[in-house]
Amino acid sequence: MYIIIKRMLDFLLSLIALILLSPLFLILALWIKLDSKGPVFFKQKRIGKDRTFFQIYKFRTMLAETPDDMPTHLLEDPDTFITKSGKFLRKTSLDELPQLINILKGEMAVIGPRPALWNQEDLADERDKYGANDVLPGLTGWAQINGRDELPINIKAKLDGEYIQNMGVWFDLRCFFGTFFSILKSEGVVEGGTGTLERNKNITKQ
Repeated sequence: MYIIIKRMLDFLLSLIALILLSPLFLILALWIKLDSKGPVFFKQKRIGKDRTFFQIYKFRTMLAETPDDMPTHLLEDPDTFITKSGKFLRKTSLDELPQLINILKGEMAVIGPRPALWNQEDLADERDKYGANDVLPGLTGWAQINGRDELPINIKAKLDGEYIQNMGVWFDLRCFFGTFFSILKSEGVVEGGTGTLERNKNITKQ
């Protein structure tokens, strides 16, 4: 029952947000175009519900010549690819705003496991253990406010599983408001890496 209500709320929230934020979209689009050559939006193949594929939308934060479908942490020197506007957009997570379109289309939810890249089968396989691929991926989620880029795959999937077990109105609200605090603190954002090696070792052992 909650899944149906959640989808209705996601549709309404994304529609209202797109209308209210349209001036911000225009400002950011202009900044991106003036900052570097290339399209305003960036599309990328991601893993959705039931491991089907869809195209995720983002504001472009990297140069047009950046290799496609490669996670930032696998680039040898990601800072050389990220644009000036992109650094701000990524730090504030404003680059994710176009995913409101994905939510409106029914490909994503406001809250849920973050969609993995099409070639991140290791993460998708790990999520299968917890049923985290059985729901729509989210704009933000439980793992996002508990480590984000710093988390190794097994811990990220485990947190996604915790979300599945506790999914409901109050837990979604907890994730929603927790996201704003994480953004304000810029928590868990690691360009060019997934956190320190020592931290990853410690987390993996837990």
